[in-house]
Amino acid sequence: MKYTNSIEIALPRERVAQLLADPAQAPKWLRGLVLHEPLNGVHGQLGTKSRVVMQSGQRQMECVETITRREPADLHEIPEGIVVHFDREIVGGGMWSVVRDRLTEAGPETTLWESESEYRFSGLLMRLMGLVMPGAFHKQSQQHMQDFKEFAEQGKDVRDGKD
Repeated sequence: MKYTNSIEIALPRERVAQLLADPAQAPKWLRGLVLHEPLNGVHGQLGTKSRVVMQSGQRQMECVETITRREPADLHEIPEGIVVHFDREIVGGGMWSVVRDRLTEAGPETTLWESESEYRFSGLLMRLMGLVMPGAFHKQSQQHMQDFKEFAEQGKDVRDGKD
């Protein structure tokens, strides 16, 4: 299963990249994040493997995330016209996933965030979910992006709401 999501954020690309890469900020916008800890390397850096635990209702899922691309490596003073890339592979719970994020300048103070997601399922339950509810994955990805936008632009923290 493959799909693409996108959203415009009313902040400069460099600031958006810095917020996305900051592990301290993730719980404020990544709904359901329980834990994100590096198993080796430095959080967010190329090649780093991290243990990620997500909670959805009563269900908890643990997986391993590997950063497969981060360009540029330094997110300060990013040259004009450069596309920022964050790619990661996620494995766990009967699923394999690749997410390819791109940040481009949509204007002087606006960033376009495009995210390509690809999923493959190995467990029976996950295969059934992928077949029966493919739109749920797409919708959840868009919700994460919307939550990030509201956090970045307005300081809204998803942990403050009960939805």
